[in-house]
Amino acid sequence: MNEIILVKDGEISLKGLNRRAFEDVLKKNIKTTLYGLGKFEITSAQSTIYVKPLSEDIDLDEACDRISRVFGIVTFSRAGVCRKDMAEILDFAPEYLKEKLEDVKTFKVEAKRSDKKFPYKSPEICRELGGKILEQFPHLTVDVHNPQTTVTVEVRDFGAYIHTDPIKGAGGIPVGTGGNAAILISGGIDSPVAAYMMAKRGIKLTAIHFASPPYTSQRAEDKVIRLLKKVSKYSGPMTMYTVPFTKIQETIKDKCPEELFTIIMRRLMMKISQRIALDNDCSALITGESLGQVASQTIHALGCTDEASDMVVFRPLIGMDKQEIIDISYKIDTFETSIEPYEDCCTVFTPKHPRTRPILKYVKQAEEAGDFGDMIEEALKNLKVTHIFPKEDY
Repeated sequence: MNEIILVKDGEISLKGLNRRAFEDVLKKNIKTTLYGLGKFEITSAQSTIYVKPLSEDIDLDEACDRISRVFGIVTFSRAGVCRKDMAEILDFAPEYLKEKLEDVKTFKVEAKRSDKKFPYKSPEICRELGGKILEQFPHLTVDVHNPQTTVTVEVRDFGAYIHTDPIKGAGGIPVGTGGNAAILISGGIDSPVAAYMMAKRGIKLTAIHFASPPYTSQRAEDKVIRLLKKVSKYSGPMTMYTVPFTKIQETIKDKCPEELFTIIMRRLMMKISQRIALDNDCSALITGESLGQVASQTIHALGCTDEASDMVVFRPLIGMDKQEIIDISYKIDTFETSIEPYEDCCTVFTPKHPRTRPILKYVKQAEEAGDFGDMIEEALKNLKVTHIFPKEDY
């Protein structure tokens, strides 16, 4: 059976003269996410992207599942295609939609006639097809206000497309249209959600993870890789840099006041991350911090952290409570992995009584006493690079 996926973009329609550029990136991202399923022809016309399988053995259920995670798509529909002939539409539509129509009791028909040369107007298409469906499915009744399903006929330049209710897409704007940024990724619940949310705004991600063996295990790093693979199903491929952080953390413990351990650690992470971000053409850093969630996430502590970097810091979770973050982690399938009991370096040498209102002057004095310059350079020379591809999980 001749089938196709019709994709409707969202915010792209508001981009004016830049719309074509956004649409081209979206088509590229769709092609990337369909990697390995077979060959597709991806074209655009009349505010719709057409994803056409070029062989009948392609798994369109899997294709739809992947497309549902591509940012920039507001809705999409799996549609049957026939010629722009009224008799053929009346024969094809009930047969193509048979399984769906047998499972509901009420329906209505909508017609969209973008090809104005088609001899039947939209109300006529609805009346003719509605009558044909009622004839073949006598258990159905028409409900134009609250139907269980809506049968849609789209008469376009290249054919007639038949489908039922559109499927909600991931929304947002295409990844790659919002610039590049580096996400500081731990193994917890928050940072994968922050990565997802910034990818939704078109950001192409680079990931930075800090490891402190033997205080953190290889399992903790492997856990982060698995989290990023889940995020990459939305964000696309990314590179992860693992920073050796043991020596720096041990020096913080030996030379810095205990109540400032966490804030100094965060500042050094920001300094290292900025260097990695600049080397990867990133214009911002991203963290999973939420205001007041822990001692290092108060207004005063965040101010001290930000001073360590010259880059913009995005904190998409800043005004969210924990349950809101958890809800999103369930949605993107990272929650169960995040709660696995492998500790990351943020839990190493945690002070008993962290300073919630640190004063920048004294924080910088304590940091200078640690003399971390050479250690930062050494860490940057010994980065571990891991390439994250969603296709490995498909």
